[in-house]
Amino acid sequence: MFDYSEGNGEFSITKFEEMLKSNAIAFFDAQEFESIIHHYIDYGQIQMAKRALQMAMDQHPHNTELLLLQSELLIFDNHFTAAEELLQKIEKLAPNNEEVMLQKASIFSKNNQHSDAIRMLSKALAITDEPEDIWNLLGMEYLMLESYDEAQFFFKRCFEKCPEDYQSLYNLLYCYEQLDQEDAAIQVLNQLLEKKPYSEIGWHQLGKIYSNQNKLAEAISAFDFAIISDDTFSGAYIEKGKLLEQIGRLNEAIENYEIAMQLTESNSYTHHRIGMCHQKLGNNPIALRFFKEAVHLEPTNEKAWGALIQYFFEAEDCQKALYYVTKALEVNGDSVLLWKIKSQIHQMMDNYLESTIALQSVIDLGNYELENWVLLIDGYVQQGELEKALEVSLQAREFYADNKAIAFRTAGIYIKLGKLLEARYFKHELPKKGNVPKEVMAIYSEIELLYTSEVKAS
Repeated sequence: MFDYSEGNGEFSITKFEEMLKSNAIAFFDAQEFESIIHHYIDYGQIQMAKRALQMAMDQHPHNTELLLLQSELLIFDNHFTAAEELLQKIEKLAPNNEEVMLQKASIFSKNNQHSDAIRMLSKALAITDEPEDIWNLLGMEYLMLESYDEAQFFFKRCFEKCPEDYQSLYNLLYCYEQLDQEDAAIQVLNQLLEKKPYSEIGWHQLGKIYSNQNKLAEAISAFDFAIISDDTFSGAYIEKGKLLEQIGRLNEAIENYEIAMQLTESNSYTHHRIGMCHQKLGNNPIALRFFKEAVHLEPTNEKAWGALIQYFFEAEDCQKALYYVTKALEVNGDSVLLWKIKSQIHQMMDNYLESTIALQSVIDLGNYELENWVLLIDGYVQQGELEKALEVSLQAREFYADNKAIAFRTAGIYIKLGKLLEARYFKHELPKKGNVPKEVMAIYSEIELLYTSEVKAS
């Protein structure tokens, strides 16, 4: 194929652009057009690529390579039907063309027809002289189908063929992770490190696996080797910092986080972790400064917001905690964690209505944990909104049909509403009175009726 990276390619591009400026018509051979079109595609200048392609097709209407570029651009624009029709035309001109099969596979993949894409890629693999790219594409299609065993087979072949192909390595390790085959992952990494003992990527990935296995000493050692291999590798410092923090070596953790910060742009994660370390060391003013900087750098970091809010919550400064959780929810309105924290703060401040509203948001966001239902039901009852409390309790029973805490509350609400027959339905599902917390029994004091002959006679 024409080498458009050479000087002659640059000459063709210059000649083409001068032609456009002068509105003149110049002749280019098919290979020159290929070089021009590829150049514009590579630089993301798709409209210029299309202009060059249109002129190319006018001058060389039956050239297979140009037709393939035309179908490639159609696929890029999601015009799959037109691309398929063109590929059928090309296939008649050039039967068993590998590029035709690859583009057909691309269309299948974009339409989520991954099995058909695999079938087409397999046909291309049977005739190709350079299988590496097709192995990778097959691996990705199997990955889409969550067929991790088949995917790892192809990613492993890619990596064995080219140990510099770290994307295939990452994909291979991901497959092993999904298959719970950590030993196989370690074996692959050790093979890499035997060939390239100063591979910072290999040591880094090995450290992460050891960390998952709770082999902390081995993990720290692996991250140390990653740093020795490349002392500008910020990811290794961060991973090492996390482990040092975990085992209580907080000052060393801070040191590693700070090195990582010097090597990359300031980010919310490292500020948050440094703040947590300082808080554990009792350096509260320093911790507060890092928490504030963390949320300033990344307003969507809900964990950093949580740490900042929890700081004031633990200091029993509920007003500041409420101020910050309100600010946090302005940019993280779908955060279950932050709505829960807001509910807790209002509960501490005896703002039961606001606490209930926050809990309702937790449920509305799809978090159906039992504790949330129980607290929400009790909140509505405390406010005297019995019909709403009943609605919520019946919703909760759809998820926790046999739960005695929900049954207890549903019965209590029915009694408060004067519906003794409905309450009686729950009699055999209720917990024993001794198992019910006093504060809950106080809310549903009428529940005693269920243990008397009055309900039996109703």
